[in-house]
Amino acid sequence: MVGAMAMFAIEDAFLKVASQTMPIGQVLLHFGIGGVVVFAILARLSQDPLNHPDVLSRPMRIRFGFEVFGRLFYVLAIALTPLSSATVILQATPVVVVAGAAIFFDESVGWRRWVAVFLGLAGVCVIIQPGTDDFSILSVLAVLGMLGFAGRDLASRAAPKSLSTNLLGFYGFCAIIVAGVGYMLWEQTPPVLPNAQTSTAISGAALSGVVAYIALMKAMRTGEVASVTPFRYSRLLFGVALGVLVFGETLPRETIFGATLILASGAIIMWRTHSASSHHGN
Repeated sequence: MVGAMAMFAIEDAFLKVASQTMPIGQVLLHFGIGGVVVFAILARLSQDPLNHPDVLSRPMRIRFGFEVFGRLFYVLAIALTPLSSATVILQATPVVVVAGAAIFFDESVGWRRWVAVFLGLAGVCVIIQPGTDDFSILSVLAVLGMLGFAGRDLASRAAPKSLSTNLLGFYGFCAIIVAGVGYMLWEQTPPVLPNAQTSTAISGAALSGVVAYIALMKAMRTGEVASVTPFRYSRLLFGVALGVLVFGETLPRETIFGATLILASGAIIMWRTHSASSHHGN
């Protein structure tokens, strides 16, 4: 899980570099094609049929839609806002997933976890500062991306177990291609020929994303969920470190305070989940 989070943060940094010299829609398109090619090869080697009938199941269609939405807005966020703040806001995803599970799957969520949910959302508000002079509409991009990923994670819970990691990865990157083409049509920016730096950045992003996705699926499918999920928050450390060291970003006090609230909410949720699973096991 820690390896997956490190590779996701590296993927974000590569995409931010690529977006400095290439339109964002084109970055998404090239990035998606790179991931699709790699996962298609892996599926072929594993003899996983890409036209598996469960691919068209309702949870997978919903998952695909949320993947398009989340990827588009999160890549816009890391391209147009500081990588560190976008990464911090993304850490609220598990908090939203808990709220969504209670609303859409009728999962039992006690008052402590509801407190944690509101604590995490308060942390996001502290970072984006709505209603103040420091508020930027661009900061909402990361929030929209985070909501898209939360929806994708909720849909993944209902996705057929017959679909392998390679197939989920393949169609996940197909969603990125759709997001890229859609944004290119909307933005209507003429495509540019990638230079060596941009090509290297997109290739690095695609490879990092594939490795991260495989590591994440391995962790979630073979490890005890309550044990491995807390290590998702290591992405915050990697993302902030890359933002500060590579892109020269500074961390405002609001971002640090908001990150602390989000981490505290995550810690409460993980503690309650672990306590509930331990009690159930006993």
